[in-house]
Amino acid sequence: MRLVLFGDVHEYLHPLPALAETLRQADLVVVTGDLTRWRGARVAAKVLAAIRQYNPRVLAQVGNTDLWETNAWLTQQGINLHGQGHRFGPLGLFGVGGSTFTPFGTPTEFSEEELAAALEAGYATVADAPFKLLVAHCPPYGTAVDRLWSGRHVGSLSVRRFLERYQPDVCICGHIHEAPGEDRIGRTLVINPGMFAQGGYALVTLQDGTLHAERIPGRERRLYSTSPFLPSALEE
Repeated sequence: MRLVLFGDVHEYLHPLPALAETLRQADLVVVTGDLTRWRGARVAAKVLAAIRQYNPRVLAQVGNTDLWETNAWLTQQGINLHGQGHRFGPLGLFGVGGSTFTPFGTPTEFSEEELAAALEAGYATVADAPFKLLVAHCPPYGTAVDRLWSGRHVGSLSVRRFLERYQPDVCICGHIHEAPGEDRIGRTLVINPGMFAQGGYALVTLQDGTLHAERIPGRERRLYSTSPFLPSALEE
């Protein structure tokens, strides 16, 4: 099984053509959160429709810049990861979307207690899977993948405590655009692919009883805005 995972799309879809063959060869494409910029299900649907032109097999969850209405729409579509799990043979995927509280008042922010509850709910559905992959939009606190430019750690304590307790094989996260990279919490490999607009993604393969995950760095270094007050990258 081969999975392509990326997030922090924010309606920027220009990397898709360059990844066309990679996406077509995947058994599953996973969007870790932030499909939109302060917008709801209608724009999220357009983002996912663009991705599905390359691969119809998609799972996704809300990030902190997606309106909460998107969560219900993803559930109706049967592709939601937030607080839910999906089983693919020996592999169990589960997720937690949104983020901890930010200074920016983004649409979908949670308390640490709410994040912990979503983590437990999703994990319970795949607890018996031999291999487990957590998709957490907000990275675990105190790691190489949750640092701002200032060096301050702004990830989730609940995500970190969950990883320390349950030790899933892999955690793919996002949210902090300036902190693409890898880290480990115990046996769990933690990967932040970086913002999709800059071309980064993660590749996870399960073959011959071995789960392998790697970050494929993007090449672009241009800065992209997530402001809802700039023109949308998609027509409404």
